[in-house]
Amino acid sequence: MYKGFQGKYIGWGITSLVMGLVLGGLIGSLTDMVFGGILTISTITGGLYFTSQQQKKGLHNKTRNLGVFLLPTDLKHYHHAKAEKNTL
Repeated sequence: MYKGFQGKYIGWGITSLVMGLVLGGLIGSLTDMVFGGILTISTITGGLYFTSQQQKKGLHNKTRNLGVFLLPTDLKHYHHAKAEKNTL
């Protein structure tokens, strides 16, 4: 656990930090430093927010079905175990 992130989400957080720095540095050097800085901060913030929201859902993607499920019962084909006679 590191800074609230667990398991694979540590890598996701580090990736969002690195991608924000690289993207902001590249855009900042090509266009405007202020725009690059704003892009860096927004990319890092958005990436860490997305990572924290995914971590709340759980480590593995699960199907979460909502509602009440009624399983059909078919008692017509229900067979009872019968006692067999031991014949020698």
